[in-house]
Amino acid sequence: MSNRPVAFHQFTAADQLAPSVRRTLATCWVEVTNAGGAAGFPFPPIALPQAADAVEALVGTLAPETSRILTATNAQGDLTGWLNIRRDPYRLIAHWGQLHHLQTRPSVRGQGYGSALLDEARRVAREDMGLEQLHLAARGGEGLEAFYVRHGWKETGRWPGALRLAPDDVRDEVLMVLDPL
Repeated sequence: MSNRPVAFHQFTAADQLAPSVRRTLATCWVEVTNAGGAAGFPFPPIALPQAADAVEALVGTLAPETSRILTATNAQGDLTGWLNIRRDPYRLIAHWGQLHHLQTRPSVRGQGYGSALLDEARRVAREDMGLEQLHLAARGGEGLEAFYVRHGWKETGRWPGALRLAPDDVRDEVLMVLDPL
């Protein structure tokens, strides 16, 4: 990562996210999706109302023990990226969580904000949520596996042809784990 200053913020309850923050998360999601990012909307383009509805649904699941949003901002306080960490409270699998919707604004890609956000997610999962592992599923064919591998993630399997983006564009879903945290 570059030496750019980055600040992280965790949100664990709906009342912690002001309308302006929710709008900024949704705007980022639109920018990422419409630039071809694999962050949860497989069929771009999308519009702000679509992303805003998805943000609201996600915000509705926030709880300190099971779901949180982690954001990264630059020195000027502008959002550079965000993600969601979730865990199932069921005792059999409560030791691991899932990483969802990791995204950085296209305008700051390649500047280390995604790496910083991923590293902070690892710390949050381990220290704040008490998790031992993180799992994720990534869209194959985007080069995402190499990014995650650089941060210690391991590919554990694939669901071949699981994602049909178009009649002639079928991708694997790549399953990855970060263990230990």
